[in-house]
Amino acid sequence: MHTPAKLGLYGLGLAAVFGAAFLVAGAIVPPSAVESHAEAADDAAGAHGGHAPRTQPRAEGDAAAHALPGLSLAAGGFELGAIAAPHRTGAGGELSFSILDAHGEAVTEFTETHEKDLHLIVVRSDGAEFRHVHPALGADGTWSLPWTWEEAGTYRVFADFTPTAGGEQLTLSRTIDVGGDFEPASGGADVREAAVGGFDVRLTGDLVAGGPSTLALDVTRDGAPVTDLQPYLGAFGHLVVLRDGDLAYLHAHPEGEAPEPGDRSGPAVEFATETPTAGRYLLYFDFRVGDEVHSAPFVLTTSEGGAAEGDIPEGDHDDSH
Repeated sequence: MHTPAKLGLYGLGLAAVFGAAFLVAGAIVPPSAVESHAEAADDAAGAHGGHAPRTQPRAEGDAAAHALPGLSLAAGGFELGAIAAPHRTGAGGELSFSILDAHGEAVTEFTETHEKDLHLIVVRSDGAEFRHVHPALGADGTWSLPWTWEEAGTYRVFADFTPTAGGEQLTLSRTIDVGGDFEPASGGADVREAAVGGFDVRLTGDLVAGGPSTLALDVTRDGAPVTDLQPYLGAFGHLVVLRDGDLAYLHAHPEGEAPEPGDRSGPAVEFATETPTAGRYLLYFDFRVGDEVHSAPFVLTTSEGGAAEGDIPEGDHDDSH
């Protein structure tokens, strides 16, 4: 498990994660509306033995997922079930959940995407804590892994997966509250440099509101270029982009051909991405050297683009991710 990324929006370093894929979030929805929808669904799940009723909430979840990838607990006939986890910081335990089908049954068959059957991304609402991990699937359809919260707050849990029965890659999420002393990270200037595990990573390029852009991550160690980046999850780097405020979920495509086992690259990894609206974005980059994965966090604010805020660029879903 990666150490949680400390995304200090006031300039402190954070840990980050990357992937070779891209989903575009749609029109802006107030975070309170999203949270209320998720909480209502969680309450309904508790009243039905952990499974939400298969009526109108399912259709509403599908519509929300189409508009805002990663901000709905249900889409495409599947649902992210209730999440069990420790309730306070420092308490060891297990984080577990199931993916439910339209009948409320736990799904047990998944198609591998980026070398894993499911990618679990957990981030605090202010972006200050970030993890990208891969739980194990039990025979009963329960995904689980050992878990301890290091910081209190409200977290969004994203499950990124492709059910074999559905064939469409989905990103579903729920929120969970963690008790303990909580001090939210404050906003601040963009962050383009990060130091992690003895490496220095610099981000160049800009995000353009409503349009495509290319970002480059340059990895050095003790001032020297790092040229032995190893493949990780089917690419030389994995990038996740979250919109600050509602944590709408985006991926970025790494440029170039997919690496073969034994290939090496560096010092730079480039990503093609597209941001649907103006605003601040939290970026998390994972890279692998010497069989160890390191995470580096960044913050960017979009420059002026060609689309009005709230517009969704054409081709907003890319199923190749």
